[in-house]
Amino acid sequence: MRNRFEKQLNELNNEIITMGALCEEAIENSIKYLFEGDEGLKETIIETEKQINSKERDIEVLCMKLLMQQQPVAGDLRIISSALKMISDLERIGDQALDIASMAIYVEKSGMQTRVHIKDMANSTMKMVGYSIESFVKKDVKLAYKAIECDDEVDALFNKVKSELVEVIARGEDNGEALVDLVMIAKYFERIGDHAENIAEWVIYSITGNYV
Repeated sequence: MRNRFEKQLNELNNEIITMGALCEEAIENSIKYLFEGDEGLKETIIETEKQINSKERDIEVLCMKLLMQQQPVAGDLRIISSALKMISDLERIGDQALDIASMAIYVEKSGMQTRVHIKDMANSTMKMVGYSIESFVKKDVKLAYKAIECDDEVDALFNKVKSELVEVIARGEDNGEALVDLVMIAKYFERIGDHAENIAEWVIYSITGNYV
């Protein structure tokens, strides 16, 4: 019985790793789309987001099987409950990557994204997501804390982008729609960072039993 349970736990681990990789792919492509305007990338992001949603459902089913059929003990229960929390955050990351792609083409055409620190913010967010997913893959608490620490950097860049956009508005430049979209894109990157932080916190909980 325990061997079967271990096999299912290993399957759960692999499924979350796959879902995490899909999220990283979605974010990376949304950043490329924002700065390069390659229309083909949008369809790729849409398809990736569908795969992320499907993977979330598959993992939920697997977690329910583990809970109902195997009667996990405390340590195993932490892993399963953390997995359910993490996939919710991963699914939201996929949604927000698609939201960024939906607005990116209008911003890219205006050229506004090259005049503020949105690219630095996007790269910092991507780094944060990478750390959080890698911390789960390697079961590394230090990496999880590293992801959490990156949130201050992302938040600072978000505030910088907002300040820069306010300055553009004050100068009376006629890019109103692009400016609004760029603020929303920055907000989506900030929210992705928040979800990455949540994932890192659940990784720490699943390993140590302590919730940050």
